[in-house]
Amino acid sequence: MKIELKKIRHVYPTGDEALKGIDLVIEGTEPVAIIGQNGAGKTTIVKHFNGILRPTSGEVLINGESIEKRSTAQWSKKVGYVFQNPDDQLFLESVRKEFEFGPQKIGMPQEEIDERMKWVAELVGLSEKLDVHPFDLTSTEKKFCTIGSIIMMNPDALIFDEPTCGQDVQGNLRLHRIIETLKERGKLCITISHDMKFVVGNFKRIIVMCRGEVILDGDAETVFAQVETLKKSFVTPPPITKVAQGAGLTKTVFTTEAFMKVFEQERTVSENGRCKDSNLRNQNRRGRENGCRDGRAPSGRILWEN
Repeated sequence: MKIELKKIRHVYPTGDEALKGIDLVIEGTEPVAIIGQNGAGKTTIVKHFNGILRPTSGEVLINGESIEKRSTAQWSKKVGYVFQNPDDQLFLESVRKEFEFGPQKIGMPQEEIDERMKWVAELVGLSEKLDVHPFDLTSTEKKFCTIGSIIMMNPDALIFDEPTCGQDVQGNLRLHRIIETLKERGKLCITISHDMKFVVGNFKRIIVMCRGEVILDGDAETVFAQVETLKKSFVTPPPITKVAQGAGLTKTVFTTEAFMKVFEQERTVSENGRCKDSNLRNQNRRGRENGCRDGRAPSGRILWEN
């Protein structure tokens, strides 16, 4: 899967310019995170990936094909989108019917639908809730119902908009397993998130947006080392990363274990440096004292003779 943006601009009817000439390529199966403050353009940009929004100018290519050549419904077979709010996506009377609806609309055989449903329901933790009305689910379960309904359609890429919103620790662990499973099955997962701890734990590529532009694009260590740029985009690093930066560590860390390891390493280097400086000063002092006792200045010039 390859998604390519060329000089994309998007201006809403209100006149607000949400995207300002963005060039971007996302391809392969390595999960990608898009981060930034509210209003940075994150949701606007991903809605161009399957035609929910069309660019004011510029071009969007999916596997080399212009997005203008197909309808949003057609592109949704290739690029699935999970909305931030499950209530915007759920409308049928059971989880089972939510899971069946999309595949049936794209002509997937019922036998394949039934087989996929077993796997997807287990993946999202809803095997025992297939006949429950979606609005009788917990908020966490609703989110996984929407994720499952998109996975059911077997798209090549999936977009998750704030999937950690309202999730507990177990929910985030399940999201991690889902992202890993999708990657193993050759799917591209693109996620918008404000949860920086979740981001650094699940994504090797991080795209930072600010005011309709991409201002950083790289791995976690590279991105979160750019302290001043992140401040401009109102992105706060994970707590342990922020503590490490405040402590003056030169290496970017994301776990307590990494913090302690780097802290000890850099403290040892610092102490060794101080020891070397102290030894050098002592040697110089002894040299000056010896030099003066035999009538020589530190420079070697003879001051007196015995």
